[in-house]
Amino acid sequence: MPDLVRRLETLLPPADLLTGPAAAEAAFSFWGSLGTPLAVARPRTPEQVADVVRAAAEAGVPVVPWGGRTGLAGGAYAEGALALSLERLDAVEEIDADESLMVVQAGCPLAKACDAAEAAGLFLPLDLGARGSATIGGMVSTNAGGNRVLRYGMTRDQVLGLEVVLPDGTLVPGLNRLLKNNTGYDLKQLFIGAEGTLGVVTRAVLRLRPRPAARGTAFLAVDSFEALPKLLRRLDADFGGLLSAFEVMWPGFYELVTTPPAQGRPPVPAGHAFYVLAEMLGGDPEHDPARFEAALTGLLEEGLIADAAIARSHAEADRMWALRDDVMQTGRFGPPAAFDVSLPIRHMPAYVEGVRAELAARWPDSPLWVFGHLGDGNLHLIVGAVPADAHAEIDRIVHEPLAPLGGSVSAEHGIGLRKRELLGLSRAPAEIALMRTLKGALDPRGQLNPGKIVG
Repeated sequence: MPDLVRRLETLLPPADLLTGPAAAEAAFSFWGSLGTPLAVARPRTPEQVADVVRAAAEAGVPVVPWGGRTGLAGGAYAEGALALSLERLDAVEEIDADESLMVVQAGCPLAKACDAAEAAGLFLPLDLGARGSATIGGMVSTNAGGNRVLRYGMTRDQVLGLEVVLPDGTLVPGLNRLLKNNTGYDLKQLFIGAEGTLGVVTRAVLRLRPRPAARGTAFLAVDSFEALPKLLRRLDADFGGLLSAFEVMWPGFYELVTTPPAQGRPPVPAGHAFYVLAEMLGGDPEHDPARFEAALTGLLEEGLIADAAIARSHAEADRMWALRDDVMQTGRFGPPAAFDVSLPIRHMPAYVEGVRAELAARWPDSPLWVFGHLGDGNLHLIVGAVPADAHAEIDRIVHEPLAPLGGSVSAEHGIGLRKRELLGLSRAPAEIALMRTLKGALDPRGQLNPGKIVG
């Protein structure tokens, strides 16, 4: 490692290389420590990324890429490795309005990319609670989902091209700008969702959409789970395919984020079984808001929803979304453990109640909060005040019931280190073997993000 540090000192300015206590201090996330990296390199160009990766490969030192470090699966854990932070590759390089695309560097925060697209009169439909810190490269590498998957799909569906650095330091220029390009293997797909185990994303070409001219946002109270899938289908039909989000909160989470010391206040009264945050994005500002309100009024009259609050301004809509995003409240009672799963909607109530009962029997003082993107089958479960020695058992309680239900141990945060031993609950042995074949072909020495996904 000392030889590598000396080599990196010739490649990067002093401010772009952290060692010793400074490196250890940088290795953190909201969800916990990321270990103690041997050093943290912070290159400013794709070429510098390639130089750093090549130098590490020649020295035999493993490399762990860092984005915004907002993931739940330990994909950025960097104990004993060189942490490669992409935070300084944060530029929006180009927006092509005619082709409806943008070129961004990997360290660009999602919010910055969205703001740049909006300023150009276009729309990047990716959105998630960590939008201010999650980076485009990290989202590509985990195939992040978020709030609008129901209508626009995962990160994968927005990517046209990628520039990637391979484990030996080769810079592969794959910045395709075409919507249709069937010229051999679609190489970008190898790196989307690979969590930095096959290559380091340095730049991306993202597809943009027309900027919505109308937005309808509402909080709905629902008195039974059985009403939720019916409501989802009705809203999607009544809005003519314009439904972009269908977020559901179980009452414990709703009460947590709408009572002091939380800053949010309840848009609809507490006391209901479920709460839905619904969003419509349309192109007709004259008629879409009235259509949105008329549909909700009809659902109230039918009794499919028990109460509703419609946002009358962008500020009100943002306050509603702030409730959904206020996961920091789950840390009130001690360090939380967060989970990201998916399963068929029909199995959700029994699954959640089974998990809740088993957790309560073992740790009655540890609350369980549940919320998620129910429209795409994704739930987030957060267990509060987790005992230090209980993580493995809680992992088992949350994840093992998913296999017989056809569920997934990771809906949108990847496998990383934390879920590596759980991969077999969601993927067949032949699939895992093929993953190992790909890893061995592209990274035979296990240089990039070792120990993650398949080891």
